[in-house]
Amino acid sequence: MSRADTVQFRHNQSIVAAAVIAAIGALPLASARWYLAPVILVPLAVVFWGWRAGTRADARELRLRGLVGQRRIGWDRVAELFADPRGRGVVRLDDGTMLHLPAVRGTDLPRLVAVTGRTTTPADPDA
Repeated sequence: MSRADTVQFRHNQSIVAAAVIAAIGALPLASARWYLAPVILVPLAVVFWGWRAGTRADARELRLRGLVGQRRIGWDRVAELFADPRGRGVVRLDDGTMLHLPAVRGTDLPRLVAVTGRTTTPADPDA
């Protein structure tokens, strides 16, 4: 599968920049007392999440990546793609499970469907 056949959605990298600045700002607090040391873990987790999280799709599957894991979903398991009221992309699987698509907005759904190479039309109620 070539890279041209894949579409990838990532969070804005300004999240990573802001988290790095927050980590630098948390250093004096985290080093003041031993029990404040875990304070630095929050911005570092945001850095890692912002760098890693996203959605990748190709003709075979969707790959959802979060902070500590990833989930692969074959297109044959996808029942519906839609946007929630907040404008985020959501996938409903054939078993009824609904998952948010990391970094995918409702306006990105046509690009996501286009990568599958399939065209679907809604059932005609008059037919």
